[in-house]
Amino acid sequence: MRDFLTARAKALKPSGIRKYFDIVETLPDAISLGVGEPDFVTPWDIRSAGIRSIQKGFTQYTGNRGLSELRTLISRYLAERFGVDYPAARIIVTVGASEGIDLALRTTCEAGDEVLMPDPAYVSYAPIVSLSGGVPVSVHCSAENGFIITPEALEAAITPKTKSLILAYPNNPTGGIMTKEQLEAIVPVIEKYDLLVISDEIYAELTYGGRHCSVASLPGMKERTVLLSGFSKAFAMTGWRVGFTCAPEALDKAMLKVHQYTMLCAPRTSQHAAVAALAGGFQDGFASVEKMRAEYDRRRRYLVSALNGLGLSCFEPRGAFYVFPSVASTGLTGEEFAERLLMEEQVAVVPGNAFGTCGDTHVRCSYATGMAELEEAVGRIARFLEKLRKNPPPATK
Repeated sequence: MRDFLTARAKALKPSGIRKYFDIVETLPDAISLGVGEPDFVTPWDIRSAGIRSIQKGFTQYTGNRGLSELRTLISRYLAERFGVDYPAARIIVTVGASEGIDLALRTTCEAGDEVLMPDPAYVSYAPIVSLSGGVPVSVHCSAENGFIITPEALEAAITPKTKSLILAYPNNPTGGIMTKEQLEAIVPVIEKYDLLVISDEIYAELTYGGRHCSVASLPGMKERTVLLSGFSKAFAMTGWRVGFTCAPEALDKAMLKVHQYTMLCAPRTSQHAAVAALAGGFQDGFASVEKMRAEYDRRRRYLVSALNGLGLSCFEPRGAFYVFPSVASTGLTGEEFAERLLMEEQVAVVPGNAFGTCGDTHVRCSYATGMAELEEAVGRIARFLEKLRKNPPPATK
C-alpha cells in the first residue's frame, strides 16, 4: 500500500505542551502550571443563557456569519472597549479564535510566502502557517525589551518573500504587551514593506496597568489588519469555542467562503451564551471580567515576586496569565528543568522551546490556577532548586 500522508503532515511536530499534560494525568498529586485556561467557571448568567437556548429548541444552524444579535454586540464591544469600528456585516463568528487564525492564513498564504511572528509565541502559529503553504519566520524578542517586536528586529527579518506579520499581544507565553507607542513605532516598517497584520488579541481584556491598544485602532492600520479575538479568556468560556474575526472587505469575503465550507457556523448554543456575556457586560460594566482580571493580577504579582526571590529571573508580565522565567542560572535548559521538576516534585510547567528558539532557557508557568496551588507549587520549586544547588548538573561545554 502506498504512503498516503502528505509531506506537510509528516513534517508537523506534536505540540510541545501536550506531552506534559499527558504525564500530569498519570500523577495524582501533580500541580499543573501548564494549562492556558482560566480556572474560573463560566459565570452563571452566561451558562444559563446557553441552557435556555437548548430548552427553547434553538439547536439549528445559524447563518454562516453567526447570529446577527451577537455580531452587533461584538461591533459595539470593540468600539467601546478598544476604539475599533467594525460593522456587524464584516464580522465572522468563528469556532474560537483558533479558527480565525486558520482562516486568515489559509486565505492569504501562497506557497513560499513568509509569515513573520514574534519568538517566543503561541505554539500553533508556525504549524498553521506551514499547513497553509507558507514559511514561518521568527522575529527575535527578549526579556530586555519586554518581549516586544522592535522596528529594528522586524525590518531585519523581512525579505522579498515576506507577506504578513502575526502580532500576538498580550503575548502567550511571555505576558508581554505592546503599548500604543510601541505599535506606532513598527507601523512605518509595516507600511514600507506593504505587510498584512494578523493580530491575535484574545488576551486583550487581561491587560494590567492600562487598557489594551489594538493595532487596528491606529491610523491606516484597519485596512491592512485582520483582528482576531474571542470569549475564551476574558469570559472563562474556553470550552464553548466561540471567537470572531474582523477584516478588510476583500479578505473578509474570502475568509467567509472558507468558513462556509469548513465549519459552516459556530455552535448556536455557544453563540447565545456569548450574547449573554456581552449584553450582561454592557449592563454591569463588565464586572465579571474586572473581577477575574483583579484576581489574576494578584496571582501575577505573587508569582513574579516568588520566582525572582528563588533566583529565577522573571520578566514582569503586563498581560495574559503567564510568567516566563529564565532557568539559565540552574545550568539546565528549559526542557531539562521542566522534565525534572515534573518527575521529582510533580509540578508541571512548559519548556520555553515549545514557543520558539528564544525560549530555550525559559519555562512558562500559568497563574490561571488558585492561590493555594500556586503557593504549594512555589514551595515545591524551592525544594527542587535547593536540591539542584546541592547537586548541580554537570557543566556543558
